[in-house]
Amino acid sequence: MIASVRGTVQHIGLDRVVVEVGGVGMLLHTTPATASAQHLGHEATLATTLVVREDSLTLYGFGSDDERDIFEQVQTVSGVGPRLALAMLSVLAPDRLRAAVTGSDLATLTKVPGIGKKGAERIVLELRDKIGMASAPAGATPAAPAASGPSWRDQVTEALTGLGYSAKQAEDAVSSVAASAPVEADVSEMLRAALRELGR
Repeated sequence: MIASVRGTVQHIGLDRVVVEVGGVGMLLHTTPATASAQHLGHEATLATTLVVREDSLTLYGFGSDDERDIFEQVQTVSGVGPRLALAMLSVLAPDRLRAAVTGSDLATLTKVPGIGKKGAERIVLELRDKIGMASAPAGATPAAPAASGPSWRDQVTEALTGLGYSAKQAEDAVSSVAASAPVEADVSEMLRAALRELGR
């Protein structure tokens, strides 16, 4: 098990980063918020989990141990794999996800692409007694930096299509939230705003 990696950030994608560790570039799949919090050429420390399949070894990276623990925990639910678990964390922060599960908030859970009412009910049923509110230290998750200009629009549109929404749904949601967006819009905040718009 690879529990964490620390090294220089070589590449930042919308939902992935490459961190050089001992001369080896390690590709980590992340949430858009975690990816946008990294800086090219700077050192990063990310909590990780390695998912082993018959034909692949996939490394997932997180801004905090709490995110990684939730990622692993939701996969204990039947029908929830790594991609869906990552989508859940892309839409809902760990504490909000815990609150939705413990409060049987199906409406919040079904905002995640790929989770319908039955899936949400199964998640609540299987996790409600296992999942508890974290007592993570303040500032454990790094804040995403602001992205100036209209660049956040492309990133948020790409993130939404990556989560399973159609290009038209993504563009409509981005256009809706752009009207009230601040001059220096934060990518992760705008992504959450767009997801709220899609969840209406």
